[in-house]
Amino acid sequence: MVTQYPFGSDFVLLRDAMNQLLQDSFVPSGGSRSGWNNGSRATARPMPLDVYATPEEAIVIAALPGMNPQDLDITYTQNTLTLSGSVPNVAESDQGKNATWYAHELWSGQFQRTVTLPFEVDASKAEATSENGLVRIALPKAERAKPQKIAITAGSGQQEAIGAGSSS
Repeated sequence: MVTQYPFGSDFVLLRDAMNQLLQDSFVPSGGSRSGWNNGSRATARPMPLDVYATPEEAIVIAALPGMNPQDLDITYTQNTLTLSGSVPNVAESDQGKNATWYAHELWSGQFQRTVTLPFEVDASKAEATSENGLVRIALPKAERAKPQKIAITAGSGQQEAIGAGSSS
């Protein structure tokens, strides 16, 4: 079975490389990825992202439960989108300080996630919204990155429909 991706094999290779980089960065060698840690501080996990494109724009959706949108920095430079910020530690909140903890699995701390897009966008028209712990970033494609229709002309320079014969 052949799987076809919208951006071709270069995008798939980029995705695989990013996944490996993130796994190597956030999961210590020999460490557990289960999240259950018998009350010790949770290990940071990568911020899950969805990235896709339509003919008009790129969409990035990031899962940031418990984070205030004001604590998220989003920047775009040379086809690279960067999300960074800090997620508060619930155990250090007023409610959590005097509590008896039985599990502490929610990740907290500083994070940064970078995505390189395979085309240019018009960052001046980008929009970001936040709802229910999901941040949605819409990045309109630059005009030169949008698909362009190319007219076919006949040898004489006139446009002709392919396969249409002339009637006498």
